[in-house]
Amino acid sequence: MTARTPRPGAPESGAITRWWWVRHAPVPNPEARCYGQLDKEADCSDPDLFSAQARVLPKNAIWYASNLRRAIQTAEALAAAGAEMERLNIDPGLAEQSFGDWQGMTYAELGAQHGEGHQFWLVPPAKRAPNGESFVDLFDRATASIERLTQEHRGRDIVAVAHGGTIRAALGLALNLHPEQAVRFETANVSLTLIEHVEAADPDHAWRVAWVNHVPRLG
Repeated sequence: MTARTPRPGAPESGAITRWWWVRHAPVPNPEARCYGQLDKEADCSDPDLFSAQARVLPKNAIWYASNLRRAIQTAEALAAAGAEMERLNIDPGLAEQSFGDWQGMTYAELGAQHGEGHQFWLVPPAKRAPNGESFVDLFDRATASIERLTQEHRGRDIVAVAHGGTIRAALGLALNLHPEQAVRFETANVSLTLIEHVEAADPDHAWRVAWVNHVPRLG
């Protein structure tokens, strides 16, 4: 699963931009409460997992994380485990969905009161939380950042440490999926997902998905 990496500052021929998505480490949540954009700490205490994932990540990459602490901590833990990270850039556009007034509710309460029987996301993707966002809002916000950063760093490897919702949005962009379809992907904590943008392709078909939700077998 090792991809070719261009020299720093020199886009490769054909400008293939590779997005190495990492979902943040687990958040201790014994009461199973929705936290959305609440700034929770991550549990980065699994050295074998971080070392294994760090070995997969490319050298000479541009690194981004969302502005939420759990994403930043995960990026720093990957660097401490051996990943090559020169600088961590922060982009709030890559943050998780804000569930507004519903943040702090248990998942059971949220599902019973607002979930409408949805099986693959906390609530239907078009449903907007009071003082918060819908998944569709997250999708539009995240994909705008992805498209902008793809142009800014064309031909480079980008490691992006973000969230389950953000990575689903990236997959939806790549595969031209309706948000209702995009939320059906599984994205485990500290999993890797590789999505590539091929500049030479027809703009309507420029993205491809190399692999999704890679977690190493340990032990």
